[in-house]
Amino acid sequence: MNISFLIHTFWLAIKAIPMTLLITGASVLIGLPLGFLLAWIKIKKIKILYPLTIIYTSLMRATPMVLLILLFYSTLPSLLNVILNRHLHLEIKIFDVNPAIYAIAVFALIAVANLSEVFRSAILTVDPGQQEAAVMVGLSPLQTYYRIIVPQALVSAIPNIGNLTLNILKGTSLAFMMTVQEVTAVAKTAAAYTYDYTEAYIDIFIVYFILGAILQLGFKFLERYLSRHKVRGTARQGA
Repeated sequence: MNISFLIHTFWLAIKAIPMTLLITGASVLIGLPLGFLLAWIKIKKIKILYPLTIIYTSLMRATPMVLLILLFYSTLPSLLNVILNRHLHLEIKIFDVNPAIYAIAVFALIAVANLSEVFRSAILTVDPGQQEAAVMVGLSPLQTYYRIIVPQALVSAIPNIGNLTLNILKGTSLAFMMTVQEVTAVAKTAAAYTYDYTEAYIDIFIVYFILGAILQLGFKFLERYLSRHKVRGTARQGA
């Protein structure tokens, strides 16, 4: 066991954490509003959009993450190059685009599909009678969703949002296939010079374990906070 390499590579992996968190955070933030929109389309069963949403969600959730990354990164740049440069003559250097952007796009697509199901199930847990009561007191459908439906649905959705965020965080370890310099890529690159791959994998494990533990604690705290807020709000309404 090369202890000096283990320690040195650990600090290199630590420096790559911001890229890992950027991909994770950006993907989830993009996925939250779009996932809610798709959930609303599913619940309302809007014509034309509903079947397209179902197909998209099923496709994204059924396809292995690693396959989506390989297909996306090997196909999209070439496709954009043909459309933008050859046909539209825009002369954009597609292949010079930071690969982190492609990584965010892939994980955001995955997040949108999964969050749509999370929000759909969470919204359906809200008592329909509350929506009817909101309409009776003069609230518009938008106000009803904003003031009544969404706050309660979020409380129910937080655990699943946390699980999805954790899965995306772990999934970012595959972004090295897109040449993104995140934790896994940095550690494996360092090991390529000395062949100390065991030490590199230990470093990767430790970093992701720490990040995952912090993330789970954060979502547990948020869930407890929102649950207490919901209980207090219900008590006030009862009073």
